[in-house]
Amino acid sequence: MSTPTEQTELAREWRLEINMATAEAPDWQLCPGVREFQPASEPNIEDSSDYDGEGWASNEKTGQAWELGVTIRRKANKAVKIYSPVHEKIRLAHYAYGEDNKIHLRYMNRNGLPEAYEGKAIPNWQPSGGEYTALGETEITFTGDGALTPIDNPLAA
Repeated sequence: MSTPTEQTELAREWRLEINMATAEAPDWQLCPGVREFQPASEPNIEDSSDYDGEGWASNEKTGQAWELGVTIRRKANKAVKIYSPVHEKIRLAHYAYGEDNKIHLRYMNRNGLPEAYEGKAIPNWQPSGGEYTALGETEITFTGDGALTPIDNPLAA
């Protein structure tokens, strides 16, 4: 049996989905138009050194934060004058408070590889603007609210 050839991962292999319903009965829908995707998960590390370490530093992880930076190309149906329902859910959550300000999201490798995550986040919706020839883009930063949980990839075969 031969060893399969390994291939370099591509940034575009990420897929972002937004829960358009409730946590009890989720309705996961693709966030269309993603053109840039930057996940980050930053631990808080505190120095826990003491004399017992004989000069060696010690550290302890005391917390963790996460965020997801996404740039999207807005999608609209101009015939009936509506934007993508997923984009609208994110945009309206940006202006809301409390639980309405949080987006339940998950992201995963679109080819079914094992990496996938789920969490709730507060969106910061910032249209990019640009010259008259530019396409409509929006930069979204999702700031995690609570844990970002590794999950089984729902696209895995």
